[in-house]
Amino acid sequence: MSLPDLLVRALDAASLRPAAGDVLVVAQKVVSKAEGCVVDLAEVTPTEEARRLAPEAGKDPRLVEVILRESTRIVRVHAGVLITEHRLGFICANAGVDHSNVGLGPDAVCLLPRDPDASARAIRAAVRAAFGAAIGVIINDSHGRPHREGAVGVCIGAAGLEPLHSLVGRPDRYGYTMRTSIEAVADELAAAATLLQGQCDEGMPAVLIRGIPIAEGEGEARRLLRDPALDLFR
Repeated sequence: MSLPDLLVRALDAASLRPAAGDVLVVAQKVVSKAEGCVVDLAEVTPTEEARRLAPEAGKDPRLVEVILRESTRIVRVHAGVLITEHRLGFICANAGVDHSNVGLGPDAVCLLPRDPDASARAIRAAVRAAFGAAIGVIINDSHGRPHREGAVGVCIGAAGLEPLHSLVGRPDRYGYTMRTSIEAVADELAAAATLLQGQCDEGMPAVLIRGIPIAEGEGEARRLLRDPALDLFR
């Protein structure tokens, strides 16, 4: 059974009937595992570059090799961490390659989905077919942030909602007109869902959010990525 069908069955079993305007947030890990985005390090032969970087990064050369395959460039190497630009455009630790909650052997690591926006669209279509409701869907993952401690949930895939909400031109309570404020709604919802999903053994890969006004649209998570030409931190 496909992941979208499993989610439909789980919603029905929990007596949760999605309605228009709801947002279903699904953890990246279950999406990746369902789509076969898992690599057995026992089958990986590290390249010379991976062997060279491994001691500095403090990682298994085979793991470094998988990270490099998922990346378009290396941003920073430090003890225990390899910051890269993922092929999808995200700047994140280890290109999103992760050992936790894989459950397929000690050498199994999970990659990010090949196309998280497409994954979100498939889930949205299945929910609409089953319940007749046009909902928003977010695929979320935990990312660290520059200049801040700790990780938070972020949106890496989206369908059926606008991920950004511009406040430009709106007045505040005292008449000041907003000039540059754009709210990353999809990231905010992803972070809120992460509080319930957890990081360890909670076993809650999906959260249905209701009561938050969102703009329906053809939004894609890639719209959350800042144009490199405008990114002052690069």
